[in-house]
Amino acid sequence: MSQVKATRRLILKSSLAVGLGAASTAAATFAQANPQTQIPTTWDESTDILIVGSGFAGLAAAAAAAREGSKVIILEKMPTIGGNSIIDAGDMCAVGTPQQKEKNVKDSPELLAADMMRNGLFLNDPKKVKFVSEHAHDNYEWLVNEIGVEFMPVVGFTGGHSVPRAVTAKNGSGSGIINPLADYLAKQGIKPRIRNYVETIYRDDSGRVVGLKVREGYRFPKEGSGKVKNIQARKAVILYHGGFGADVKYRSLLDPKLTEIFLTTNQPGATAGMWREAARIGGMIIQADWIQCTPWNNPLEKGMGNTWNFGQYVAGEAGVWVNTLGKRFVNENANRKIRADAILVEQGKGLKAIAVANKAASASLEGRRPGFMEKSVKDGLIKEYPTLDALAADWKMPPEALKETVSQINTYFEEGKDPQFGRIVKGLKPMKEGPWYAMEMSPKVHHCMGGLATTVDGKVLDVSTLEPIPGLYAAGEATGGTHGAVRMGTNAILDCLVNGRAAGKAAATQN
Repeated sequence: MSQVKATRRLILKSSLAVGLGAASTAAATFAQANPQTQIPTTWDESTDILIVGSGFAGLAAAAAAAREGSKVIILEKMPTIGGNSIIDAGDMCAVGTPQQKEKNVKDSPELLAADMMRNGLFLNDPKKVKFVSEHAHDNYEWLVNEIGVEFMPVVGFTGGHSVPRAVTAKNGSGSGIINPLADYLAKQGIKPRIRNYVETIYRDDSGRVVGLKVREGYRFPKEGSGKVKNIQARKAVILYHGGFGADVKYRSLLDPKLTEIFLTTNQPGATAGMWREAARIGGMIIQADWIQCTPWNNPLEKGMGNTWNFGQYVAGEAGVWVNTLGKRFVNENANRKIRADAILVEQGKGLKAIAVANKAASASLEGRRPGFMEKSVKDGLIKEYPTLDALAADWKMPPEALKETVSQINTYFEEGKDPQFGRIVKGLKPMKEGPWYAMEMSPKVHHCMGGLATTVDGKVLDVSTLEPIPGLYAAGEATGGTHGAVRMGTNAILDCLVNGRAAGKAAATQN
C-alpha cells in the first residue's frame, strides 16, 4: 500500500470516528468540558418545572405548566417581581381586537408576520414569526377572559407596524398585566421566590439539565450573598431571565459603541449572568450583537420614564420630529433602529432631536394616558409655548425653518402622503394653532434582539450538536430569532407571553 493511500485511509478513519462521536450525544463532550460541575447526590428541594425570571414570559409559562398539572417554582433574583416587564408601558401588539374593529382597522396574522420580517431585515426565524403572529389574537383573548387583564378601549400606532395594533393595559403600565398574572398564579399556590439568584445550571453526564444551584436570600448586586440551595427539576428548567441592557461591560463587547455614556431603559438587574451561564453549559446564542436602542426617550428622565409617550404617540404619530436646525430628519414612525440611528447621526453633527406637536395633536393621548400632558408640563419634562417663534427661540432654532417644516408636514397631512420620508399620514389633522409642545429625545439601550437559539416550542439548542438540550427551555428576551435585526414596538409583550406559554406547556407535557 502506498504512503498516500495509507494516509488517506487514516484520514477517512479519523473523520468517521469524529462524525460518529458528534452524531451520538453531547454528553461526553459536555462532561469533559465541564469537569468542575458536580451534580448534587442529594437535593435540597425538588419540583417538576423550575422557572428563572418573573416577567411576562416566566409568569405566562408558570400558568401554562400548572394548567398541565406540573408543580412549578419561579425564581427571581431581584427584591420585587416583574423585572423589565412590570415597568413596561403596558402596550401590547394584538390582532383582531375589539379596539381594532371599532376603528375599522383591517389586519391579519399574515400582515403582522410580513411587518415583523420586513423590520427584522429577514434575519427572523420565519417559523417563530408565523407562530407568534398566529397567536396574536388568542393571546389577547387569554389575557382578558382567563387572566382578567383590562385594556383601554383605544388602539395605537407604533413604530414599524403598517396598521394600528397597540392595545394598552388599563393602568398604562406593564404591571397591569404582571399583577393579574401573579394573582392568577397565587390562587394556584404559586408565588415567585424573590432574592433567589441562579448561580449554576446543572447538566448531568447524559447531557440533561437536571436542576439549579441557587443563592436564597441574595442581595443584588452582592456576589456570593445568600444561602446555597440545590433544587432539582424533574421535568425541565425554563429560562426567562431577560436581556442584558444594564450590563455595560457585556453589551459593549458585543456593540462597542454602547459604552457607559448610553443610559438604559432597563431595571438594574438586567445583567448578563444567566447569558454567560447558559453559554457555559452549551446553550447556543445567536444574534446577540443586535441590541436595540429606543429613539424617543427624554434625557431628563431616568430609565424608561414616561414622556417617551409624547415622542412616540404625539409627535411621532400626529406631530413632527425636527433637529435644532428646524428640519425633519427621519420618518417619525419608522422602526426603532432607523429612528435611533437617525438621532445619533444628528447628535454626531452637534444637533439635538426635538419632538414637536400642538395641543390638538396631543389630545389623542388623553384616552391612553389621562392627565399625562398636564403633569409632564408641570414637571418641566415637556415644555409648552404659545407660538412656534417662542419654541424656536428656546431651542435656538431658526424660526423660519421650523415654521416652514411645520407648514410642509401639514400639507402632507392634508394630502395624505409624505413624499419626503414615506411616513403613513393618512387621516392626520394639520397642526394650525398653539399652544405648542416640545421635548428633546435621546436614544437609550433597550432590548436585546438575540439570545438562546430555540425550537418553536422553546427547546434550547446545544452549540455542539445543534440539537435540543434535554430538560432546558427558554423564551422571551432570553432568546433570539423572533425579531431579527429590529423588534417592532409593542411586540415584546406579545413575544414573551406567546412563547412563554408555549415553552411552559411543552416542558410540562414532554415525553
